[in-house]
Amino acid sequence: MNGKMLARLGAVVFVGVAITTAVIEFTRRPEPTELRPLARERSDTGDIRQRLRRCRDMGEAATRDPACLDIWAENRDRFLKQGARASGAPDAPTTLWPSAPIEDPIARETEAAIPPEPPRPPVSPDEGGR
Repeated sequence: MNGKMLARLGAVVFVGVAITTAVIEFTRRPEPTELRPLARERSDTGDIRQRLRRCRDMGEAATRDPACLDIWAENRDRFLKQGARASGAPDAPTTLWPSAPIEDPIARETEAAIPPEPPRPPVSPDEGGR
C-alpha cells in the first residue's frame, strides 16, 4: 500500500464514523426537562410583599402615600440589612497606595522644563507702522 491509498482509506473511515455519529445523534429522543421554581418565596415576607404590591398598583400616587413610603423604607432596610456590619470591615476606607507622594511629580517636571516668556516692552501706537 502506498501513501495515497492509505490517506484515502483514512478519509473514508473518518467520513463513515462522522455519518454514523450524526445518524445516532439525530435519532436520539430529547430527555424531558424538569421544571422547577427558580426561587422559593419565604413565608415570613408575605405581609411585606402584599403591601409592596398594593403600593406598586397605586402608581404615582404611592410616592405621596406615607404607608408606601414606610414600607419601602422597611424593605430597603431589610434588603440592605441596615445596622449590620461585616466583622472584618474597616472603619474608614483605605487607600491603595498609602505611601504615594501627595504632589504630582510629572506636573512638577513639566513646569520646570518650560521657562516663562520674558515680558515684552509696551508698543506705542506710532511705532506700530514701521
